[in-house]
Amino acid sequence: MMQRIWATFYARCLEYVRDRSALGWNFILPVALVFGLAFVFSGEGKPLFKVGVIADNVSATVAPNAALHPFLQTQHIDFYSVPATTVEASVRKVGRHQTDMLLDLRAGQQHYWINSDSQNGYVLEKLLQGSGGTTLAKQSVQGEEIRYVDWVVPGILGMNVMFSCLFGVGFVIVRYRKSGYLKRLNATPLSATEFLLAQVLSRLSLITLATTIVFTGTNLFMHFTVEGSYWHLLLVLMVGAFTLITLSLLVAARVSSEELAGGLLNLLTWPMMVLSGVWFSMEGTNPVMQWVSQLSPLTHMLTAARAIMLDGANLADISGHLGVLVLMSAVFLVIGALSFKWTSD
Repeated sequence: MMQRIWATFYARCLEYVRDRSALGWNFILPVALVFGLAFVFSGEGKPLFKVGVIADNVSATVAPNAALHPFLQTQHIDFYSVPATTVEASVRKVGRHQTDMLLDLRAGQQHYWINSDSQNGYVLEKLLQGSGGTTLAKQSVQGEEIRYVDWVVPGILGMNVMFSCLFGVGFVIVRYRKSGYLKRLNATPLSATEFLLAQVLSRLSLITLATTIVFTGTNLFMHFTVEGSYWHLLLVLMVGAFTLITLSLLVAARVSSEELAGGLLNLLTWPMMVLSGVWFSMEGTNPVMQWVSQLSPLTHMLTAARAIMLDGANLADISGHLGVLVLMSAVFLVIGALSFKWTSD
């Protein structure tokens, strides 16, 4: 028995070592993730809170300035300037937990806004009250205050859709190719485009149904804030899922190794989890990272979904994000179909 186990063990190890692409990827991927995450989170450490500041002298809010208010000298808070023309939009960000507090230090104003449902807002209010200086009047957030669960639920469902699309499709096609199933299909009149479209539509139907059931079921108990149309949310889900599926097909178009496919898919999923706003807003982060995040389909999917749920956006308001997703889908599908390989040879 031990001899059979050893023979099987040795054969699998030899197969893995001889697959140079997978072996090399197991070294490249961790190194790339370490350096990538180190760059994203480099610096002296992420501030604990984000506070927007409206002032007559906008440049004065960039650095701690006791002349405006002693509170601005508090450490571990990211103070950023807010133009006076965007006050209403900035107040909405407080309600959506994208900004922990908004200060209006202009002459004759002296207000501050927090979301009373935010733990960070509560702590900042106590720090503001204990900092001395001019007393600021508390203002309520305009409209319904957004709970964190209302903001984060699109991210959670979007992350689940991402994993289901990328790994649920990519691994299947690679396994088909490795087992010779694709080689047998190639002997039929079925074209690569037809096969890929069938895979896309099958996975899209299952993901749409599963995500709709999960959202509807949890909404019965959590009562999510949905200011816009549920039909528009469904459209965003389907377009976003379609884009992620075509991205998976692009990865699996020529790959024959499941290990290599897993490495490539991990290379896609981890940056999207970090930079697409799944758990936290990219507001106030490094401008380069904000630009990079726009290359992710998940970013546009989540931004559009949150705009519908929290701001009551219509199709015209999210048309830009939908257009980007459709364009990405077309590019991924065309390249995947043209480069598709039926066999592992």
